[in-house]
Amino acid sequence: MSAPNLFDKVWDAHAVRTLAGGQTQLLIGLHLIHEVTSPQAFAMLRERDLKVAYPERTVATVDHIIPTDNQLRPLRDSLAEEMMEAIETNCRDFGVQLLSPENGDQGIVHVVGPERGLTQPGMTIVCGDSHTSTHGAFGTIALGIGTSQVAHVLATGTMALAKPKVRKVSVDGELGPGVTAKDVALAIINHLGVQGGVGYAYEYAGDVFRNMSMEERMTVCNMSIEGGARCGYVCPDETTVEYLRGRDAVPTGEAFEKAAEWWLSLASPEDARYDDEVHLLASEIEPTVTWGINPGQSIGVGGNLPDPAELPEGERFAVQEALTYMGLEGGQKLEGTPIDVAFIGSCTNGRLSDLREAAAVVKAAGGRVPDRVRALVVPGSQRVRAAAEAEGLHTIFSEAGFDWRQAGCSMCLAMNPDKLQGRELCASSSNRNFKGRQGSPTGRTLLMSPAMVAAAALAGEVRDVRSVGAAAVA
Repeated sequence: MSAPNLFDKVWDAHAVRTLAGGQTQLLIGLHLIHEVTSPQAFAMLRERDLKVAYPERTVATVDHIIPTDNQLRPLRDSLAEEMMEAIETNCRDFGVQLLSPENGDQGIVHVVGPERGLTQPGMTIVCGDSHTSTHGAFGTIALGIGTSQVAHVLATGTMALAKPKVRKVSVDGELGPGVTAKDVALAIINHLGVQGGVGYAYEYAGDVFRNMSMEERMTVCNMSIEGGARCGYVCPDETTVEYLRGRDAVPTGEAFEKAAEWWLSLASPEDARYDDEVHLLASEIEPTVTWGINPGQSIGVGGNLPDPAELPEGERFAVQEALTYMGLEGGQKLEGTPIDVAFIGSCTNGRLSDLREAAAVVKAAGGRVPDRVRALVVPGSQRVRAAAEAEGLHTIFSEAGFDWRQAGCSMCLAMNPDKLQGRELCASSSNRNFKGRQGSPTGRTLLMSPAMVAAAALAGEVRDVRSVGAAAVA
């Protein structure tokens, strides 16, 4: 008889009851909110004269609309200022903690939660943002939800959910030079497809994940949603415990040691049951770049683009559509393709380790960003920005011609002034390459790791980071 996996354990611990329709009413341990999906939810509470059921389990920040060049109030964009004022008012009126720019606490919602220790193993976590799956790196069930669900969680502290199946995704062996967590995430999505995870939660396991830092695990879990999965997670281990030790919201002393003991007990045992298992080899993963209009359309940086004429008939249309939109041709090399913009940041790759990774490439490569290329480095939080500046990373970037910015989502969803213009082609460390994703209806996005973005920015074209130098890709 097989044993329950981590997902089963956490789900069962938070199950309030089974509803008539078969869904589970699940208690939510942490509700993260931001300025875009919360105004309507608070309006629903006001209409019904309801309070926030658990304000102590609710934390707010601002990230999507906040500018990254100048955050002085009032914001220049009147709509952005209106949304800022709304979340400030709502948090004050309903007793919710707001991580504000004025206090140095602000940042992307999926960066500030972990860095403050709000995200802890065994939790159920929700947020009105699809990339809430990031928090699964800690051994949580972390789910993106819609605005009406945001209102429901605010009012009740629970939500109704159908339990997904669980797929174990193992990546074993050792990653080669220049291969990062972002490349692992893109490789998994390429292998399983952008719809491959529908109906599943992914448990990431194997040598590669055991050896990853917490920030690397967050990158992969963040991208789970791009492969269609409801969420993704990594079982807690000593790496998890040491990352959390001493952070703001975690217990201290003996209480921390007891919590750590429980966190470690949540890990899926050797005989855990799964609905499906997939195995990949680390040695087969290269530095990876997307070439199309969904995150599954990717190749190793040295590879050739697919030729529609050589594909099965059922696959030709989607590939040709993507190539046409991107202005590329089947069979050509992607390496050497000129870029117009380089963006390092987002909830996928805006953490301190990401900035260190990119700065190492900049330092090793030397030179400057060509005048025709716009290059932005946007820290994921004010704390990340301060830590990076304490290490002198901002100087490395600035002296090489990168624009060192304030914290925010920036050129990801582009709900702020950081947008592509016209047909610009962007080397991006973000998570989505859909048509129009970066603010221009005709803009084009190539997803890659921060190291690869740094290399592309300096070369003015897609470049294999392994060509920069051994010190930068070790």
